[in-house]
Amino acid sequence: MMREKKYWAVIPAAGVGRRMQADRPKQYLPLGAGTVLEQTIAIFSHHPRIAGIVVIVTEGDPYWAQLTIDSARPLYVAAGGVERCHSVLNGLALLQHHAAPDDWVLVHDAARPCLRQGDIDLLIDALEGDEVGGLLAIPVRDTMKRDDGTGRIARTEERRGMWHALTPQMFPLGLLREALAQALADGFEVTDEASALEHSGRRPRLVEGHADNIKITRPEDLALARFFLQQLPG
Repeated sequence: MMREKKYWAVIPAAGVGRRMQADRPKQYLPLGAGTVLEQTIAIFSHHPRIAGIVVIVTEGDPYWAQLTIDSARPLYVAAGGVERCHSVLNGLALLQHHAAPDDWVLVHDAARPCLRQGDIDLLIDALEGDEVGGLLAIPVRDTMKRDDGTGRIARTEERRGMWHALTPQMFPLGLLREALAQALADGFEVTDEASALEHSGRRPRLVEGHADNIKITRPEDLALARFFLQQLPG
């Protein structure tokens, strides 16, 4: 009898978020009844298809210890690395003690607290049986400009077929760990998990999500996130 694959969330939360110009990393800024990170964790901790969660934080992080996490799923904590990709690898190394290599891992930005529960289901259902995995994304709608390095337009890029990559990005645990490790060994710049899979010669699937799955990057994004959270279906 085949073992049923499980789904695990991995949330890298070791960034500093300098563009927010705040007194603390953006994942610890107030949002709703808690912080940005608490809102993000809650998305997965109350989702019936998620087996457990790994949160990756900077060693000695004083803010993490102050949180009160109400998780309905097992929650593990891994130490952050130099860059996001190193942090994710640390999280996967910890997760391998609790999950099988062919279990699915959903890597999600800590600063995306407006992810819809339905989009998690959409991603899981779309990738069921897929050998590679994929990610939530939305088609580019705006005209895209390439600068010339001096702040002037070099050319207009063709937007047809272009997508904004979102998270979660979902891949088998063993495959993702191998791809990330190889990309780093090759000196390849890993901008997201999908780019590591692309570097390995694979083609992750694009699954259209919703544009309200924003990443909090600048101060004005907090107000937008508050609005989107109020609109999310209960």
